Amino acid sequence: MVSGPLLEFSGVHFAYQPDRPVLTGADLRVEAGQRLAVVGPNGGGKTTLFRLAAGSLAPGCGHVAVAGTRVRHNRAGLRAVRQQVQLVLQDPDDQLFSASVRQDVSFGPVNLGLAPEEIRRRCDEALAALGVASLAERPTHLLSYGQRKRVAIAGAVAMRPRLLILDEPTAGLDPAGVEALLQTLDDLHAGGTTVVLSTHDVDLAFRWANAVAVVAGGGVRMMPAAEGLADTGLLAAADLLPAWAPLVHRVLDRIPGLAGARPGSAADLAALLSAEAQAGR
Repeated sequence: MVSGPLLEFSGVHFAYQPDRPVLTGADLRVEAGQRLAVVGPNGGGKTTLFRLAAGSLAPGCGHVAVAGTRVRHNRAGLRAVRQQVQLVLQDPDDQLFSASVRQDVSFGPVNLGLAPEEIRRRCDEALAALGVASLAERPTHLLSYGQRKRVAIAGAVAMRPRLLILDEPTAGLDPAGVEALLQTLDDLHAGGTTVVLSTHDVDLAFRWANAVAVVAGGGVRMMPAAEGLADTGLLAAADLLPAWAPLVHRVLDRIPGLAGARPGSAADLAALLSAEAQAGR
């Protein structure tokens, strides 16, 4: 078993153009089993951070390590990284290209050179985990947007990564789709997969994550989710508003009988207040 962080950035600099740096000395540690939400402004570097973690980009300075081993940008090094880290982009159409769902989800395992029986097993398990087993033989171009999102994630899950990175996974989903996806992420986490996701929804990040990384101004600042998502100054610097829930918690702590209550959503708060009303308090 590897000790230390599952993913580590040490002094990482990156620029697409020499005079326009995106990351300037970024540091980040992701521990196995952590639930990390990455937030920040558009163009702040979240997707760049993810591509560096997956080996799709190489840092100009500094280094990225996965499970204690520095990422090497050669064929063997990238193959090793992609067996441990999988990145799912925001737009599923950037990753779905096979004729059918099963073909798409099995693409990664096929390229690992696995036996046909193992490929089918991984594909079936991934499709079931994402709730799209019934779509296995469907053409990918006939799927809804939400279905395509799930199939793209299933393709990553079929690789059985230790670290699954999702770029804006809830973008474009309706509320029911968001809740279903969060339940799936809970299930993957319970099964031993460490999940990192980016989002502009600080309330969703507060509900789901136990740690938050704010990417802004070329750097990465990481802290417990409850602390970071209530920090108005930090979030304002990243063009974000503070999360709703921690502010409500502060108000509830001043009300007799409700101190210590921790609703995580508007629905939770409504249920809490209804219960209080019925109790006559």
